Amino acid sequence: MSTAVAEGKTWGGGNQPLKASYGKMMMWFFIVSDALTFSGFLAAYGFSRFKFIDAWPIADEVFTHFPFLHGVDAPMYYVAFMTFVLIMSSVTMVLAVDAGHHMNKAKVTIYMFLTIIGGLIFVGSQAWEWNTFIKGDYGAVQTKGGNILQFVDTEGHRVALKDFVVAEEKYRTEHNRKDGLWFVQEGTLPTYTVGEVVKGLEAHDNVLVRTQIINENGEKTVLSRAESLRQIKENGTLVVEGANLHVNEYGSPLFADFFFFITGFHGFHVFSGVIINIIIFFNVVLGTYERRGSYEMVEKVGLYWHFVDLVWVFVFTFFYLV
Repeated sequence: MSTAVAEGKTWGGGNQPLKASYGKMMMWFFIVSDALTFSGFLAAYGFSRFKFIDAWPIADEVFTHFPFLHGVDAPMYYVAFMTFVLIMSSVTMVLAVDAGHHMNKAKVTIYMFLTIIGGLIFVGSQAWEWNTFIKGDYGAVQTKGGNILQFVDTEGHRVALKDFVVAEEKYRTEHNRKDGLWFVQEGTLPTYTVGEVVKGLEAHDNVLVRTQIINENGEKTVLSRAESLRQIKENGTLVVEGANLHVNEYGSPLFADFFFFITGFHGFHVFSGVIINIIIFFNVVLGTYERRGSYEMVEKVGLYWHFVDLVWVFVFTFFYLV
């Protein structure tokens, strides 16, 4: 009997361990499991990058765009803006939770609304970034071994294919049933062919080829004029414009695969959080939590929102800074 009493006093947690409700405990369990999932994805990204460290795309050369500022080289500016907006939305969520503790419906409404706006701006920005990444800006040529050859001028600045290549009129033979090709979908033809790129390169002496291999100075290797022509003529197989799950004009296709998967997975979390925040917001406006006498639901969704923000800090560091 004395042993049982001693064990009871040692626990003393009752039916609310750490004084947390069932809902908050379940949210913490979800956050921990989701954190392990993201950790696995980022670890896989890190291992892949280490394996192809000498050919991995340089973030400062990939994410250089800013909306409504076409042609302006602004490396990482828009990504920094997205990060700032998401962090500020976490601040407004903290203020909403604090206002809920003081049963201040008006302030909870305002801060929840600002949090939703911040989340929508981030999701919209990520969609714009995806679109820009997919379309590309310069174009490149893929070799027989799958390497990417980019183009620069004599000063090392990137040169777009449209600046020195002239596209010729192209015709494509349609697939017919008599050819035995039923239900076969054809991809879109690239704007230029390798032959057209060769002609354009021969006509412009100031254009050189830059490989995806990074030298000891942390810069991609620029070939001589003669070597540039040789590489395109002998090894060029496909003109690549933008990035998708198969090819990537910026370098290793693995970079695009991880970028789409991890940022897409995180973006889905943010989008889900925005939807949940909207539901909670309308409940706040309708006075649901006033009648309950507690704004714990705001606190629970706040835990999820802070987790999403924290994960983005790691994604931002892995993809854009390191």
